[in-house]
Amino acid sequence: MLTGRVLVAGEGQGPFMRLDQAISFWGGVDPVSGTISDPRHANHGESISGTVLAISSTVGSSSSSAIMLELLREGTAPAAILLGEADAILSLGVIVAQELGYAGIPILEVPVAQMMGFQQGVPVSVGPEGTVTQAGS
Repeated sequence: MLTGRVLVAGEGQGPFMRLDQAISFWGGVDPVSGTISDPRHANHGESISGTVLAISSTVGSSSSSAIMLELLREGTAPAAILLGEADAILSLGVIVAQELGYAGIPILEVPVAQMMGFQQGVPVSVGPEGTVTQAGS
């Protein structure tokens, strides 16, 4: 178990998915399908929908908040996001979605080294206080 810094509070659970390469949500994620659409990304074609998505860093675009809002509207968003570095723009998309009445997701800042201890695909739960627990641990 670990505890991250809460950027957006909430609870979520799903299979753990760590991206070892930075990603831009704008142009990098298809909000309708929830898949990674950037053909240059190592995880191209994989779905982030319903996962506890761990990203060491994002490639910034101020439009990433709009993509996050669309993912939440479409029901294709991750169940939670763990960021190695805080991203206010991505977090803003979740906050705006909540203000518009869509379900939000938790976003935590978690040191990358701590994320490395979690196994891909194993169920993970994120608690409202920023706790992250992997099944079997």
